[in-house]
Amino acid sequence: MNFKTALLGAAAGSVMATAGLAERGSDGQVNIIYWQAPSIMTPYLSGGTKDLEAASLVLEPLARYNEKGNMVPYLAESVPTVENGGVSADLMSITWKLKPGLKWSDGTPLTSEDVKFTWEYCTAEGGGCAQSEKFNDVVAVETPDELTVVVRFGVAKPFPYGPFVGAQAPIIQKAQFAECLGPKAPECTDANFAPIGTGPFVVTEFRPNDVIQLKANENYRDPAKPAFANVVFKGGGDAAAAGRAVLETGEFDYAWNLQLAPEVLANMQAAGKGQVVSAFGTLVERIMVNLTDPSAELGDERGTAKHPHPILSDKAVRQALSMAIDRALLVEIGYGDAGRPTCNVLPAPEIYKSTANDACLVQDIEGAKKLLDEAGWTPGPDGVRVKDGKRLSLLFQSSTNAVRQDFQALIKQWWSEIGVETELKNIDASVFFGGDPGSPDTFQKFFADVEMYANNFDGTDPEAYMANWECKQAPRPETQWQGNNMPRYCSEAYDALVAEMAKTGDIGKRAELAKAMNDMLMQDYVIIPLVDRGRVSAHSNTLGGVVLNTWDSELWNAADWYRIK
Repeated sequence: MNFKTALLGAAAGSVMATAGLAERGSDGQVNIIYWQAPSIMTPYLSGGTKDLEAASLVLEPLARYNEKGNMVPYLAESVPTVENGGVSADLMSITWKLKPGLKWSDGTPLTSEDVKFTWEYCTAEGGGCAQSEKFNDVVAVETPDELTVVVRFGVAKPFPYGPFVGAQAPIIQKAQFAECLGPKAPECTDANFAPIGTGPFVVTEFRPNDVIQLKANENYRDPAKPAFANVVFKGGGDAAAAGRAVLETGEFDYAWNLQLAPEVLANMQAAGKGQVVSAFGTLVERIMVNLTDPSAELGDERGTAKHPHPILSDKAVRQALSMAIDRALLVEIGYGDAGRPTCNVLPAPEIYKSTANDACLVQDIEGAKKLLDEAGWTPGPDGVRVKDGKRLSLLFQSSTNAVRQDFQALIKQWWSEIGVETELKNIDASVFFGGDPGSPDTFQKFFADVEMYANNFDGTDPEAYMANWECKQAPRPETQWQGNNMPRYCSEAYDALVAEMAKTGDIGKRAELAKAMNDMLMQDYVIIPLVDRGRVSAHSNTLGGVVLNTWDSELWNAADWYRIK
């Protein structure tokens, strides 16, 4: 089967209509709670899910993915394909047509120049764009007229839907961000906190790591939407408090990412105020292994490729850390039916799922000990292994969350059984996932030895996601510490696979390449996958129109939400 025919020809769809909607603003206020509080309103300056989902209420892409993983047009009239002439026969360009009459929330027209500028913004020299992999292989964006955008690639691109598709790559307004290119991007506080958008809502007040106030966008393209006049988007606290606020007290209408033990959720839902919703996608809880030295005495060069990690550069250590973990027990205590043990960072769709790493499903403490013995790591008097004067001692960081702290405690115990000393650190999620280049505690800075979090990607094609671990994606001072290659992994062979997938059309061969990249990362033990996590959220019984989406922002159809009366 040819990928060009199988996927490109089936990309179009339609956004579902919603019953119960009367007129814009008629349903008053909706209250949303994300216990990881947003710290910025642009996905281009943060890889944190909390930030890009909050931004999706305001900023929109040309197309996005629905709850079935199908691509649907948003700002574009349709999804371009080879069959409809929107994708060139040589796969070197894709032409998008904007819907006529679209306006920004300030009343000015959205044009092709805004789309082109978005590419220029993310690729500006001296800047750091958290979503730069979305624009891989783009050599030009042309604007023949106000409604036409032509994206040209340097290679034949069988999957040309990286740029401007999905919640991670929305369109920003040129007029607002024109002076925010390159190193100036983080300094544009007004634009970053209150972007002018085309989405259903407009920011009226943004308090970082606390609360966002929004109102209905009076220039939204559907005059009947959104049903809600106002949004209160509360951040902070913890998952338990967020769950209670929807399921027990009814104070909030929607709670995201309820990372709680299954029995806790069941007890909350029994109160009868709301319901838990869950679905599997590509979300994987994992441990990232730092291949660079995070020692503070290295100053500006800490956490960069100039200084390899003194312990974790040894593959035997990385492998032993993975072997010591009981993934099935983690799933049992942390997620129940909403989790599955995994040995892959790419768990889905099924065609991309590798079986080459399944040995990790069985904990092997004795095997891990033997591996470290053979690598010359000898237990000292206190049981902690030593080699060449270096103690096998690690700083293990994660965001503050009850499940993650339970995981940290268990993993610390298992690692102690193989002679590894572990110091645990947890950081408020608003800071950890915030992307502030001035903070030492972000997951991009990675000033620790190992760190744990979850990640996923837009849509069902993993090309851009697997490109996260190209050499150039390593966060560093030159990129304002943006980038998705947290381990600072760098392999010419891996980069070659990324480049090959970018120009491969056959779906079977694309699957082979994706699996090969996954297996390279897994078998180099630079990522230690733990749990294939289902998305788990909750909404009140009076909130209608909610459709849980694991392939895009969970708030993807907030314009369709309404109050059940």
